[in-house]
Amino acid sequence: MINASCLLPCYLLLWVSLTFAASRTSPPDGAVVVRQSDTESGEYSTISAAVTTLSGGETIFIYPGTYNEQVSIGVANVTMLCYTEDTSTYKSNVVTITNNLNAQDNGGNDACATLRAEKDGFNLYNCIVENTYGKGKQATAVAARGNKQGFYGSNFTGYQDTLLADGGYQYYSNCYIEGAVDYIYGDSSAWFGECTLASNGGGAITANSREEASDSSYYVIDSSVVVQANSTTSDLTEKVYLGRPWRALARVVFQNSELPDLINPQGYTTLAANATPIFSEYGNTGAGSDTSERLYYTPTSAAISKSSVLGSDWKSWTDTTY
Repeated sequence: MINASCLLPCYLLLWVSLTFAASRTSPPDGAVVVRQSDTESGEYSTISAAVTTLSGGETIFIYPGTYNEQVSIGVANVTMLCYTEDTSTYKSNVVTITNNLNAQDNGGNDACATLRAEKDGFNLYNCIVENTYGKGKQATAVAARGNKQGFYGSNFTGYQDTLLADGGYQYYSNCYIEGAVDYIYGDSSAWFGECTLASNGGGAITANSREEASDSSYYVIDSSVVVQANSTTSDLTEKVYLGRPWRALARVVFQNSELPDLINPQGYTTLAANATPIFSEYGNTGAGSDTSERLYYTPTSAAISKSSVLGSDWKSWTDTTY
């Protein structure tokens, strides 16, 4: 656990001070407040209504409830804090944003997302975000399209294309991400630390879309665990792949993580034509961590650092208390 630097911007210091508390049950001073029922004067009953008041740099605090809506954040440096009695885990989250749009009928992967984080500096704490469309079509829960975005102690659930991680630098810490097919996809330089990746069907966990050799981005999954989601009773043994290349030069690293027997021994499969992806693993454990039968595999002799993925200034914009 690393304490926040005194050089952090003031708004980040506010985030850090909040996360030291064991619970988050009331809004900080100056926050825009969303309360679904028994709404008080100056508060909003929907998240979308609150978002329309933002100009950038605000904090939104959301009281418990299931908010059936699509939320689009179109201004920079917004922090969304959700009510929880245990900030340290996604398991106690009580704020849910849910919708069920699919990409094919609703304008594409970004346009169908339940939560669209379109601008730089967005941060989300202890929120459940669902796309409940299910099998058959792509249906995004979270579209993360900005630079220096952080997601902490949150749950993202869907089936195909759950999380579009497709901006600049992005940081996911202590999150739960559930899906079956390509459920983390896009082209960002993203770090997934201490996360739970839960497969609810056979398919690839990642579909990275890096396509230029000059693109320095990675998806790095570090100190995380792959599990079978509680939502399915099907036998997924050897039916889950770590990744497939959405674009020809996909780059994904699984390191220091627990890989169970759900993982197919080949590890990776095809998608983009003539792809030459960089799929690497280091220091993993579990029945699915044997790399001797891997396809499209690039060995590595060391773990990838956060600074390689997130830039040398990563401590200045991430919440290092998570």
